Amino acid sequence: MKALIDFYTNEWFFAFPMTLMMFIAFALVIWRFLLNQGVGSNLDLLLPDLQMNLRKKGVKAATALCEEERGLIPKILFVSGLQAAEQGVAAMRRSMTSAVELEIMPRLNFLLPTILAIAKISTMAGLLLTVISMIGTFSSIGEEAAKGSAGASGMSEQSKKIGLALFATALGLLTAIPLVFSHVLFKAWIAKFEIKMKVAAQKLVTLVQKIKSDPNGEDDEDEAVASDDPRRKPAKARR
Repeated sequence: MKALIDFYTNEWFFAFPMTLMMFIAFALVIWRFLLNQGVGSNLDLLLPDLQMNLRKKGVKAATALCEEERGLIPKILFVSGLQAAEQGVAAMRRSMTSAVELEIMPRLNFLLPTILAIAKISTMAGLLLTVISMIGTFSSIGEEAAKGSAGASGMSEQSKKIGLALFATALGLLTAIPLVFSHVLFKAWIAKFEIKMKVAAQKLVTLVQKIKSDPNGEDDEDEAVASDDPRRKPAKARR
């Protein structure tokens, strides 16, 4: 603990910039985490409402429903697909693909390049500051040795300076390691979200196709019950 206090006291021109960089980086990680919490949505609850709106009120009502949602999938992906629904399935897929590439992915990758850049810079900056400090320390040792005044106490003092110089590298690594780990986790989360978007897009296309092929919304179960009615079979046979 005393060594750390000495580092911030004697090497403040190294310590404070590195510490500031560390706090900024962790603030960006927290910001990115909070953004990730706001992009999801419960599609299991949304899809039945979306189907009902498509069947009873049309595409405009379904689009308005999706626009009210906060998640990226309904608010951007579904809206872009529904807006192109009148032009066919191919147009829906093109529109949704464009929305993913131009709108959703940039939002998901927001801050990630900055987080990775700080992770790399902090390591290199810590190493650079350590090297600069050690160059000055060894220069002082050489000057004292040339003057013949380098005793045990002098060597002990210079050894302490070398130890303080290594704190810069340690601080850089303490910043970089959590940032790299967070960056990997965020990238893995984005990969899972991409799969979720593909599944959701396919569900929307299937839903629109089904409603177009069955605009009246006839219940298949009712048809099955009618076909099993024994009073109707003789009528079909007579025909």
